[in-house]
This record gives sequence, C-alpha cells and structure tokens, in this order.
Amino acid sequence: MEIRVGNGFDVHAFGEGDHVLLCGVAIPYDRGLAGHSDADVGLHAVTDAIFGALAMGDIGRHFPPGDARWKDADSRVFLKHALNLAAERGFRVMNVDLTLICESPKIAPHAAAMAGNIAQLAGVTRDRVSVKATTTERLGFTGRREGIAAIATATLASE
Repeated sequence: MEIRVGNGFDVHAFGEGDHVLLCGVAIPYDRGLAGHSDADVGLHAVTDAIFGALAMGDIGRHFPPGDARWKDADSRVFLKHALNLAAERGFRVMNVDLTLICESPKIAPHAAAMAGNIAQLAGVTRDRVSVKATTTERLGFTGRREGIAAIATATLASE
C-alpha cells in the first residue's frame, strides 16, 4: 500500500452577496465570496490537497481562472475531477482535514454539514473528514474581515 499526503491552501475576498458558500453549504451573511467560480474556498483547498497528494499541480492548472468555461462553476465539479484522477491512479481518500480561517461568519454551527458534504463527495464515512475554524485574532486580511482563507490536508492510499 502506498500512502500519499497533500496540502492545499486557498483564499477568496469578500464581495457582493447575501451568503458565503463553504464546502457546499450556503451560510447567510451580509457579503459573499468573490471568485471566478462559485468561490467555495473550502472545496478549493481540499481539491488542491488531493492534487498535491497526486503531485498533479493545483486547481488553477486544471481549471484556469481565465477560462470562461469555469465562470460561476460549481466547485464540486473541481473536487470530483480530482477524486476521479486519484481513482484512475489507484488511490482513494483516507482522510481530509480542513481549517477555515476567518473572523466571520461563524463556522461551528455549519461544520458538521460541511464535513458531511465532503465525505459524501469523497465516498468516505463522515468520521474521516474534519472541518474546523480558527481566527487570526483580528490580524491580517482575515482579521479585518476582508475574506476567508482555507488550508486542507488530504491523505490518499493506494487500493
């Protein structure tokens, strides 16, 4: 059995909107996240972690932001693509750990639903996915409530 670990990091600024989409969960908020796709910073970080474990670059390599096909795209498409590439190479997800970095909105009330979405997409049990949040103690762009950052780690194993 071969074990691979990858990490992913993503950032999106706040923009116009009435909710933020995180790991497929729409959280009511007075702003949205700006991006070429649906700006789901959580799914983007998880997708990059899988690409990293596969040594296949990053999300921008597979889905260039300048490509009109990906304008307003559902980020689940990106994650499914990374998971399909893993399966084609004989790997499956063993564990995903995601940390969302923001002062607001509050993540804890939605973390279980987010983890459930990732688990369902990855085809793993819920106990193999962790979604949590932290703040930067009001420091930096997340502390100033200018956007949200996410960091993810994915562990893959050969079948």
